[in-house]
Amino acid sequence: MIHIETPRLRLRDWEQSDLEPFCRMNADKHVMRYFPKTLSPEETKAFYNAITAEFQECGFGFYAVEVKESSEFIGFIGFHRPAFEADFTPCIEIGWRLKQEAWGNGYATEGAAACLRHGFAELGFGEVYSFTAELNEPSQKVMKRIGMSFVKSFEHPKVEKASPLCRHVLFRIKPS
Repeated sequence: MIHIETPRLRLRDWEQSDLEPFCRMNADKHVMRYFPKTLSPEETKAFYNAITAEFQECGFGFYAVEVKESSEFIGFIGFHRPAFEADFTPCIEIGWRLKQEAWGNGYATEGAAACLRHGFAELGFGEVYSFTAELNEPSQKVMKRIGMSFVKSFEHPKVEKASPLCRHVLFRIKPS
């Protein structure tokens, strides 16, 4: 099922055929440079199962993203309920991860902006958060382009304190 369409993208349900390119994407050290590590095929399969379970439980999640012109799977964009304790959780997070070959085309911004419209108009969200490592300037730029505002910096409780990725930034947006 297609949940959201933009001029260039389809944000849709996951298909079994997405698993192999999803594994490649999560094993790419460039794609995963702002995460503690790359993911093994087994870890990616577990992530895939968690995404599909969240859809069944909540009716939303990280949507598989494909380019309309080619029907090529390029990653995910969508919503998630973070599973860690913080002063802003429980909350709805918007996030994205695209394969390196899809970078630089504005796909993350296009898809995330469409997700926010869907989240506020169709899913009834009152606010949406996004967070990333302070070092991840590309994602912070997407957050700003889709209208999110900086809230604060924080130490991510699931990242080792000694890691340069521990320090995160938190952004938020409410419907206008």
